[in-house]
Amino acid sequence: MIELDLSGQVAVVTGGSSGIGLASAELFLRAGASVAICGRDNDRLARAERELRERHPQAQLLAARCDVLDASDVAAFAGAVEQRFGRADMLVNNAGQGRVSTFANTTDEAWREELDLKYFSIIRPTRAFLPMLRHAAQQGNGTGNAAIVCVNSLLALQPEPHMVATSSARAGVLSLIKSLAVELAPEHIRVNSILIGIVESGQWRRRYENDGEAQAAGQSWENWTRELARKKHIPLGRFGRPEEAAQALFYLATSLSSYTTGSHIDVSGGVARHV
Repeated sequence: MIELDLSGQVAVVTGGSSGIGLASAELFLRAGASVAICGRDNDRLARAERELRERHPQAQLLAARCDVLDASDVAAFAGAVEQRFGRADMLVNNAGQGRVSTFANTTDEAWREELDLKYFSIIRPTRAFLPMLRHAAQQGNGTGNAAIVCVNSLLALQPEPHMVATSSARAGVLSLIKSLAVELAPEHIRVNSILIGIVESGQWRRRYENDGEAQAAGQSWENWTRELARKKHIPLGRFGRPEEAAQALFYLATSLSSYTTGSHIDVSGGVARHV
């Protein structure tokens, strides 16, 4: 990976206590940035903070409990970041799992929950951190790095009928990101996203552990995921790893992508069928 010195910059990562968010925090710390992470689960958040501090003893790290769907939580988190670091240069919006349901069995309440999660997990943090991002962008006569990067899904472009609500919401989020990119470009704030396919996570681990047939046969995690990747027609033949998605996020969040906005990177192992 290209070495980049982010000393003096601050990266904010929502959903930073596990998976892609935690892997992203690791990359930012490794590059010398100060990092603020948040999550809803106190135990998971404490474990993530402990792991990061063990690997980076000198790290400037803030870990705070925050539900990104709660406006007061998000405001408090932004306030804590400003008090601790005085700035925010990069915001990674990373929250929300998929909902498995067809149109026929998705209730009105489920639709509202899914749309609320996918939209407001981006809207509320972006709104709260925008003043600090504007300040970062204005440094160096408008040449400072200020970026928002969102974790989105390939479902935005390639919907699945068994995930109808999530697919619809993800497509809307892609449009939201495009709109934000155009609106914030004159202020030198870049807005991009990654579109992930299947990436290893606790959710997939639990599915593996609850697969009675696989457990009875003594099937390993590696073989189970490879078999599922084959069934899902993933050309690279495996699940993605959190650090692989994090590397794409890191690129879009930093000056490495200084002329890129309103765009997305496909991190799906080649499963995308669209042109």
